[in-house]
Amino acid sequence: MGSAPEFRVRRVYDPPEPADGQRILVDRLWPRGLSKERAAVDAWLKDLTPSGDLRSAYHAGQLDFATFRARYQEELAEPEAVAAVERLLGLARTFTVTLVTAVKEPEHSHVPVLVDHLQRQPHEPGR
Repeated sequence: MGSAPEFRVRRVYDPPEPADGQRILVDRLWPRGLSKERAAVDAWLKDLTPSGDLRSAYHAGQLDFATFRARYQEELAEPEAVAAVERLLGLARTFTVTLVTAVKEPEHSHVPVLVDHLQRQPHEPGR
């Protein structure tokens, strides 16, 4: 078994850099005020994002982070999310992958939960 793939995380509003490799948008909604050209994303994987209800409850303060994390992890086990995870892991076997998001503080969002989930997946070559 090889080492776990690395995923960079950046804000989608930051200018793209050559080191980004494949830029994958991991937000449910398109970033406000940003054209597709400026975003420079290679894919938009909405199925990797928290559901609208979960996102709304967390942002409204109805859930603490631990509860949000647990519920989001449950959502990542749903078939659509599993397929999106497989797609992303496939990209990471060949390319540098940068997960881009519009959130102001990615470290306090769904992104660290997603990165942790991705890094815990089996990552054998040819899987």
